Amino acid sequence: MGLEKQTLTVPETARVLGIGRNSAYEAVRTGEIPSLKIGRRVLVPRLAVERLLAGSAIPHGHPAKTAEAR
Repeated sequence: MGLEKQTLTVPETARVLGIGRNSAYEAVRTGEIPSLKIGRRVLVPRLAVERLLAGSAIPHGHPAKTAEAR
């Protein structure tokens, strides 16, 4: 019974989302990507990343959604 890691570092989050590291840090800074600060570490909950990937962060009719439909 192994425990799956429940948080990701910002660089790991960037790789999972397919964005640049600097963009990920900026999104964390603005709150676009939820994060936790523990000591000096900034961690992103895995659940937040899964929600972003599921599309809950992209409103219906957003250009990124309509481009996928083509």
